[in-house]
Amino acid sequence: MLTLTTALLATACGSDGGGGGQAASNELTLMVKLFGAAPSPSGEMHKAVEKLTGKKLNITWVPDADYNEKTNVTLASDKLPDLMVVNPKNASFAKAAEAGAFWDLTDKIKNYPNLPKDPRILANSSTNGKNYGIYRVRPLLRSAIVLRKDWLEKLGLKEPETTEDLYEIAKAFTEKDPDGNGKKDTYGLILPKWPSPQFNASSPYNAIDVWFGAPNGFQMRDGKLVPEFDAPEFWEAQKYIKKFIDEGLVNPDWATLDTAKWNDPFVQGKGGIIIDVNVRAQQLFDLFKQQDPKGYMHKVTIAGNLKRPDGQKFSLPFTGYNDVIAVSKQNIRTEQQLDDVLKMMDKLASKEGAVLLTNGIEGKNFKVEDGKAVKINDQDPAVQTINNDVEKGFIQLGTTASVGVSGGTGYDWKRQTPQEQAIEDKKNQLAELDLQTAVHDPTLPYISKTAVEKGATLNPIPTDARIKHLAGEITEEQFKAEIKRWYDSGGTQMLAEFQELINKG
Repeated sequence: MLTLTTALLATACGSDGGGGGQAASNELTLMVKLFGAAPSPSGEMHKAVEKLTGKKLNITWVPDADYNEKTNVTLASDKLPDLMVVNPKNASFAKAAEAGAFWDLTDKIKNYPNLPKDPRILANSSTNGKNYGIYRVRPLLRSAIVLRKDWLEKLGLKEPETTEDLYEIAKAFTEKDPDGNGKKDTYGLILPKWPSPQFNASSPYNAIDVWFGAPNGFQMRDGKLVPEFDAPEFWEAQKYIKKFIDEGLVNPDWATLDTAKWNDPFVQGKGGIIIDVNVRAQQLFDLFKQQDPKGYMHKVTIAGNLKRPDGQKFSLPFTGYNDVIAVSKQNIRTEQQLDDVLKMMDKLASKEGAVLLTNGIEGKNFKVEDGKAVKINDQDPAVQTINNDVEKGFIQLGTTASVGVSGGTGYDWKRQTPQEQAIEDKKNQLAELDLQTAVHDPTLPYISKTAVEKGATLNPIPTDARIKHLAGEITEEQFKAEIKRWYDSGGTQMLAEFQELINKG
């Protein structure tokens, strides 16, 4: 990374930097995430996007698993794409942007009617308060509880509204034979081993913390920034979760279950509750449909965030975006060229553009019924290619509509049965309701130097301690000693840096 600042400053000052002097007129280079087979530049979707934008697009598709590494390599090179999908919190990107390699769009996004500009999400997706890219919208509120509907009905139970309700349901699912096989072989809550070492990684544990009133990651209290794991409410949540574990109301392998296998106990009839994103309900519907084409409709239901015992409600939100699309200054050098590019992005963010990127080509791979998209000719190889190019590639260029975003400018996909559509509608209603009690993380707009440099060491300290405490391997006092170690190892400095940035912002 020694060459990064030099190369990027040269780029910002107008050096060709190996990129040539190409004007941003007819051809643009892009770097975009890929989740399957790469779309062909001669394919129908590629041509349709070029026709809509009036641009020739030279797209480098990078598999998602390799994207972070490719981002860092690209940023360290002397040749940047004109547009790239990038995480605005990536330390290399932040350094490049602040060195002048990317356009600051903070005061420009508002001038283009279709570009997304929710103030909350603009803040969340900023790099130390500045927007160096156009955020790709995702649901701001996605947290929910998925439950076995047939088990609830058999035991005469209703969907939970409080944390106490959830405990009673988990206890009944464990002790009252919800599958009716005469054996005590079920449990309530299914917990996986969370893959991220970062404490506030939107896990089931984080959701429960927030339900009890703890910070969502961090929170300003009496003028001081407090981490989630050092608030009084956190310990209430920890006791609540530990009660589930100690009483055997969760899966025995809760500390090791791979998240990739999280659905398995639910579908296999071993466990009946998952706390996760609301779209998991549809995944489970699809799995039950494969297993039981006749009875699957009555297996899944959904509930929202829960009230704590005193009746107060706090809900876990997400960031509201997934990466941004940044514009480099290497070839896009003038305000006029930038305006040309932003007009193109505005067109892709329009109704017509969002439908193309989210759904495909109307009349070719989908039609519209009752205001929703319905796939057609699924067995036609040409149609399958369009579907692949949309779902695995071009949807990544969408900023105003995408998977899981209801009410965006693209069409929602119509569900195959009334029961599935009812779940989808309920998911959206619960999300809208819970957004009113969402607890937001004030550190999201900012990047702490200490968090970047020491995060790999700091992040696992409270996370590992929490799991060990839940498993009974360490006491509460030992857990608190680990929290002190977190502070002493750099946590205090990180909080000070975040707080200074928040106060300035």
